[in-house]
Amino acid sequence: MNPISHSRRTLLKGSALLLASTALPPFGFAQSGSRLVVAADSEPRNLNPAIVASNGVFFIASKVIEPLAEASFDGKDGLAPRLATAWEGSDDGLAATFRLREDVKWHDGKPFTSADVAFSALQVWKPLQNLGRLVFANLEAVETPDEHTAVFRFAKPTPFQLIRNALPVVSSVVAKHIFEGVADIASSDANNKLVGTGPFRFAEHRPGEYYRLERNPDYWGEGEPKLDEIIFRVLPDRAAAAGALEAGEIQLAAFSQVPLTDLNRISKVPGIEVYSKGYEALTYQLAVEINHRRAEMANVKVRQAIAHAIDRDFVVRTIFLGYAETATGIVPKNAPEFYNGDVPLYPFDVEKANALLDEAGYPRKDGGNRFSLRLLPAPYFTETRQFGDYLRQALAAIGIDAAIVNNDSAAHQKAVYTDHDFDLAVAPTVFRGDPAISTTILVRSGTPAGVPFSNQGGYENKEIDALIDKAGETVDTAERTELYKRLQVLVAEDLPIINVADWGFITVASSKVKNVSNNPRWAVSNWADTELEA
Repeated sequence: MNPISHSRRTLLKGSALLLASTALPPFGFAQSGSRLVVAADSEPRNLNPAIVASNGVFFIASKVIEPLAEASFDGKDGLAPRLATAWEGSDDGLAATFRLREDVKWHDGKPFTSADVAFSALQVWKPLQNLGRLVFANLEAVETPDEHTAVFRFAKPTPFQLIRNALPVVSSVVAKHIFEGVADIASSDANNKLVGTGPFRFAEHRPGEYYRLERNPDYWGEGEPKLDEIIFRVLPDRAAAAGALEAGEIQLAAFSQVPLTDLNRISKVPGIEVYSKGYEALTYQLAVEINHRRAEMANVKVRQAIAHAIDRDFVVRTIFLGYAETATGIVPKNAPEFYNGDVPLYPFDVEKANALLDEAGYPRKDGGNRFSLRLLPAPYFTETRQFGDYLRQALAAIGIDAAIVNNDSAAHQKAVYTDHDFDLAVAPTVFRGDPAISTTILVRSGTPAGVPFSNQGGYENKEIDALIDKAGETVDTAERTELYKRLQVLVAEDLPIINVADWGFITVASSKVKNVSNNPRWAVSNWADTELEA
């Protein structure tokens, strides 16, 4: 793939090459032409993607545990076969049939069959997985007429459009013989000693140092994998990734682990390539979450005023350095199947924002402030923290005094999604190919406390709830798509959440790494065709 062009980007001055004292310590492996060393910025507590469908887990585990289908730039309906070779839904939405790949073995040598799919769906995806609970809510049985056919039966009509779009994210298949009979699957040791069907076998994990995956010699893909080994080197300090790449200590850093401020400089280093492709199905959305329990926030004019106070173009240029797009609502522009741009917009207009606050009954008091609130920026990304600082200033310009409350990840999630101890919060929500997977939960009422990235702001709109429920059981694809386009209008009118920008990530790699960014979920796909030139 071609590296991205920087000619139209406005980048901040790049950081200098890190000193030797900050370089990665040696970890005892001799260099090899078929060993890829990759930067990893976290160590998931649970590495099983069938239970925890998150990018941090997929980044490592997707090379070991495979889904039924993967995202594709050119496949039918945007999919490429993996453990399933064909799929179809019934006209009434009550069944979905999957033809499974033959002659596939688990890493321990046992055969992969439809029994593994049935077990995964009924015992793991539906009851345990963060996203599978939604997608498979109405799944009541999985029939296995033969070893290579699985028929999903639903108690209520379930749109096959949803099932199909969700396959890359929710359908990681685990081995029945590994987990059957385990009292508590979610806390099993097997979740961190993965046995899969993928191109790489899980070899070892040294906490604080690395994960090591080794080539699966019995992989079903002809001539794959190309690599003998992948080392995920734990490198939580993102500032060190650029220096490690230049020093040859790693060959690849994904998920913008090289800071945006370093991209202009490092893109000019011989032997290093910068890629913006490969994240199209992993669109992150910078959003302002709102606690509607507070009287000021329950007033739509106040929410509209806040939306007008945000200069989205400035945010894209300054915080994301051009590596993002301004958002118009809860569905990003790069999701053409569902995106509706014909919605109410809130262009940057401080004068209008001030007028709306006056109309809402919140005049400026002595000192110029109208009211005060607490603002909690999500700590996960530099960009969410920087936007929190910007938003505080933007709110001050319209007379709202925002006190920033910074927490670590655990404390932030507890404050926002369990205790509801916030007024505004900055969130990096994710669009995962279909609004029903991880988007409608942001605006629908009734989600229990404690569910991350869900509507925990006390917002309730019966028309929006009814529309979401109807779309959830509408089998006709065109009709369902139109319902979600209508949903975008309703959300933009009432602003239960304020979307600011949509962004993907950047991969930086040695030019010796081939077949980079060649599918829309590349960083979290199996890398079977990735290779390293000698």
